[in-house]
Amino acid sequence: MSENHIDENRRRFIGGAARFGFTAAAVAAAGGALTQGALAQTAKEEARRKKEAKHEMIFATAYIVGASRYYPIMQAHFKENVQNISGGEIYVNLAAARKLGAGKKLANKVQQGVIQVAQHSISNFAPFAPAVDIVNIPYWCATNQRFVNLVTSDAWKNAIDPAIAKSGFKALWYTSISARTFSVRKGAPAILSPADMKGIKFRVPGSKTLQQFYRLLGANPTPVAWGETPAAIKQGVADALDPVVGGLYAFGFADILDHITLAQSVHGGQVYSCNLEWFQSLPPKLQDAVEEASDITFRQNLATVPASFAYAADEMRQAGVKIHSLESGAMAEFVQLGGHQRAEWDSFKETALGSAAAFEKMLAAAETPAPGRYIVDSI
Repeated sequence: MSENHIDENRRRFIGGAARFGFTAAAVAAAGGALTQGALAQTAKEEARRKKEAKHEMIFATAYIVGASRYYPIMQAHFKENVQNISGGEIYVNLAAARKLGAGKKLANKVQQGVIQVAQHSISNFAPFAPAVDIVNIPYWCATNQRFVNLVTSDAWKNAIDPAIAKSGFKALWYTSISARTFSVRKGAPAILSPADMKGIKFRVPGSKTLQQFYRLLGANPTPVAWGETPAAIKQGVADALDPVVGGLYAFGFADILDHITLAQSVHGGQVYSCNLEWFQSLPPKLQDAVEEASDITFRQNLATVPASFAYAADEMRQAGVKIHSLESGAMAEFVQLGGHQRAEWDSFKETALGSAAAFEKMLAAAETPAPGRYIVDSI
C-alpha cells in the first residue's frame, strides 16, 4: 500500500468523522467505503441503531479500524457481533485510533466506569489486575495455541477471573496476536543467541516481569514509555524492543529496525476488558448476548491470526527488515537462562497466584488442548 493511498484514506476518514461522526466513519472504513454516499448511509444506519437501542456500550481501542489486517484485534467485528446478538438492544459506540487514549489510560477508564469496554494489552491490564501478569513469565504459554489453551481453561477462570473481578473488571475475551520478538535498531546485529543479548539496552514497558526476564538474559532493561519508544530507538537510548511483528508494523517501526527475531518467549496477548458493574447491570439475556458475541469474535480472531501475521511480516521484509527464527540450540539456551522453571520466578508466581505450586496447574492448562479452539501456529 503506497504512502499516498494511506494519506488519502486518512484524509477521507478525518473528513468523514468531522461531518458524519467518528463511529460512522469507523464503520465505513471497516467496510472499505469512505465515499460521501457510503458515509451518509452508514451515519443514517448508526443513528437509527443508537436510537432504537436500550443500552449503549462505549468501546475504545488504540488502533485504527483497519488494523486487523495486520494486527487481529477484531474491533469492527466485535461491535457488529454485540449489536446483532443483542437483537439491537445494545448499541456499540466505537472509539478507535486513540480517540479516548491507549493502554493503561483505557484500562483505567474502564475500571472507573467512564467507558464500558476497552481493548488493550495484558501488560497494561496488569497494574489494575496483577494476577494476569503471570502470562509474562517466559517460555510456557508464548505460542498462540498454548495461550488460547490457558485463557480458556478452568484453571484460569478459577484463579484469575475472581482476581480480575475484585479490581472491578470482567475480561470478555483474550486476543491472540502471536509472541513477542527480539527486535533491534538499524546498525545493530540480530539477536540470535544469548551472547548477542549481553549488555544490550533493551526497551521494556512497565512490567516488572519483563524487566526481570531481560535481566536474566544479560541485557540492560531500559524502561521507556511507549509513545517515546520510536525516538529512543532512533537515538540509541535503547537498542532493542520486543513487541509482536504486527505491533511493530502498526506503529511504524519498519524504517528504524534492521532485524526481528521470533523469540517465542512471551505471548503478546491482548484483552477486551469490561466494567464489571456495568456488565452486571444488564438484564441476564443481554449479559449472555455480550458473552456470546465475545466468543464469536474470539473465534474470528483465531481464524485471522495467521494471515494477519503473514501480511505484517511481508510488509516489514519489503521495508528491508530481516526476520529470523531461532535455531533449536539457541532456543534451549534462552529457556535455560530465563525460562519459567528458574527459582527467580517463584516470587512472581506467588504474587500472582498465591503460591509457586499453583503455577503448575496453569502450566498443565497451557499444555492441554482447548476443545474447539484450534489455531494455526506456524509462526
